[in-house]
Amino acid sequence: MDNVLFSDFYENEKFFDKYFRTDINYDVVATRFNAGGRKAKLYFIDGFINGETSERVMNFMMQASNVKSDFKSPEAFAQSMIAYMEMELSRDVDKIAKVVYSGAMLVIVDGFDTGFLVKTRSYPKRDVGEPDNDKVLSGSHDGFVESLLINTALIRRRIRDRDLVMEVRQAGMRSKTDIAICYLKGKADERTVADLRERIDKIDVNTLNMSQESVIECLVRKQKWNPFPKVRYTERPDAASASIAEGSIILFVDNSPAAMIVPTGFFDFLQDTNDYYFPPCVGTYLRFVRGLIFGLALLLAPVWFLLIKNPDYIPEWLHFIKIKEYYSMPIIAQLLIIEVVIDALKLASLNTPNALSNSFSVIGALVLGDLAVSAELFSSEVVLIMAFVAIANFAQPSFELGYAFKLSRVFIVVLTAIFNLWGFIAGLVIVMLVIAFTVTVTGRGYLHPLVPFNAKAISRLIIRQSISKDNT
Repeated sequence: MDNVLFSDFYENEKFFDKYFRTDINYDVVATRFNAGGRKAKLYFIDGFINGETSERVMNFMMQASNVKSDFKSPEAFAQSMIAYMEMELSRDVDKIAKVVYSGAMLVIVDGFDTGFLVKTRSYPKRDVGEPDNDKVLSGSHDGFVESLLINTALIRRRIRDRDLVMEVRQAGMRSKTDIAICYLKGKADERTVADLRERIDKIDVNTLNMSQESVIECLVRKQKWNPFPKVRYTERPDAASASIAEGSIILFVDNSPAAMIVPTGFFDFLQDTNDYYFPPCVGTYLRFVRGLIFGLALLLAPVWFLLIKNPDYIPEWLHFIKIKEYYSMPIIAQLLIIEVVIDALKLASLNTPNALSNSFSVIGALVLGDLAVSAELFSSEVVLIMAFVAIANFAQPSFELGYAFKLSRVFIVVLTAIFNLWGFIAGLVIVMLVIAFTVTVTGRGYLHPLVPFNAKAISRLIIRQSISKDNT
């Protein structure tokens, strides 16, 4: 059979019954009925349609038995018999199947070689409550959900501008995942938008079931061993809308509550939504604290370990950092073991029921830390340093950047243990080079606006600017 429908109703019914496997798929609903004196059959995926709206459409079609049945064309039939605005005609079987699997109803009617697609989709969804990973002390408390339509509506509610564009592409040969490109026409770089559009169309994989991470791995294939994040994620509509208004591009992946902000550089992670729910002076202070935490999360443990290996480097006023008692386990082993234990506690907390997770994390950390010191396995100074590093990792808003810092920190510590001062310098230089040569989704430099140097952009990243026409 060609990729088009038959004129005979029974041939079409036989084909779609087989195509949608109605005999074995319990969630595929196929029902015969009469519409305007003609035989018709309905196909849809149970759970994907709005039941109330679909029922009204069906009732209208079935009760219109007094309407003349000598329709000359599918368009004439649709205008008289299908009382719904979002409706499309198609003879292409692949397109029909794709739209049905996306949540539309298919109606085939005797005498027409055309499928009537009634788009009454309504996906399963949760409430637009505040996301757990992106909270603010004040401001709006709604968040993105797994429904693409709701996410784009949350953006439209905040930017009521005709230049706001929502393009939808599809990727994945089997999953046919919807990917929305959201940008402000005239503000976003058109070449970047065109490049993203082209690269999404060229994605050649079976499925994108891991949502945004699968998409990023397809868009940036060259650096799979580079841990630094290539985009920023947000689950907040206000943060995404502000980024769009400033010229950024947002990528939504259906079934994911996270919006991807591109282009993204290393210094963009200094910003956080909380900065803009406080006065500029407070927002600037928060950025300063966040920048300090970035540096401590990466360098505190390696610098301390270097000083411990070389006591002569420690100035008089820093003598309190020296280890009072050395145990049988080497310091490097203690540092690496605690790094793993911290991640073990994170994983255990994720798999613990919500009612117990907070108490488990606190009790587990206290008990393990106290027992390790009491049993003379770990030095108290090592536990203190690593506890501060763990807190610093949680104080910055990006989990992806936190793990990039962790791997970089471990790399520098290991080189310092092997080659001492030269290992520390080499590790630091290698990490800086990895950051400098990180390839972003759009190809823009990861160290922008430091390289190339842009003083105005740097000042905007360091100092929280007041709201203005150019600053949202």
